Amino acid sequence: MLSTGSSNMLVKSYLNQVDLLLKEYVSADPFVVYTSIILGIFACKTVYELSQIISPLYFKSYPNLSKGLQLEWSNRAMSTFHAMYIATVSLYFVLWSDLFKNDPQRGPITLRSSTVSISALGVSVGYFLSDLSMILWRYPSLGGMEYVIHHLLSLGSVAYAMLTGEAQIYTYMVLMSEATTPCINLRCWYEEVEGVYHKRSRDIPSMACCKNFAVHLPVLAFVPIS
Repeated sequence: MLSTGSSNMLVKSYLNQVDLLLKEYVSADPFVVYTSIILGIFACKTVYELSQIISPLYFKSYPNLSKGLQLEWSNRAMSTFHAMYIATVSLYFVLWSDLFKNDPQRGPITLRSSTVSISALGVSVGYFLSDLSMILWRYPSLGGMEYVIHHLLSLGSVAYAMLTGEAQIYTYMVLMSEATTPCINLRCWYEEVEGVYHKRSRDIPSMACCKNFAVHLPVLAFVPIS
């Protein structure tokens, strides 16, 4: 067995190696990284709590949902907020920003980054950390192992691009697909309250036959469910 002194030296050796790796491969300013991640976590927490406050005021069906469905409802509000944020930021960087414009003098676009692009990815990392924590906390009600794997892979890839400054253009191109998330969440919100809604929809059969969420949402907001 290793003695205490040998164990301490071994641990210090590993720590020194990790420190060298970080200095060599992590190009982002630690202050920018930590601040943006904390901001992302704080934003997610704020949206989650606001959803719990606002939803009962605007959706009469919301109080009739189970506690688990209410939690999922607010979790999807957090997901929708992040999707709208990161999709907008990604569209800006990929289509309009000068950061990834074709300019040979600025070097390969796969190695370009800026303080703003790093900060934007940091907020996204904060979201993935928050959402992953909720999934593990309520496992498996908010999603099974496939959700955990998805979030771990997403977290790892976004964090890598943020810390190293490499392949950020490809990361943003992939994150543009988050633009579809709000539509998916709207459909899931509808399905959560569909059973409750159809309990009263007998009084409005024409709308009960309609599966258009744009029609159902205003109805859900004003029809009280006993």
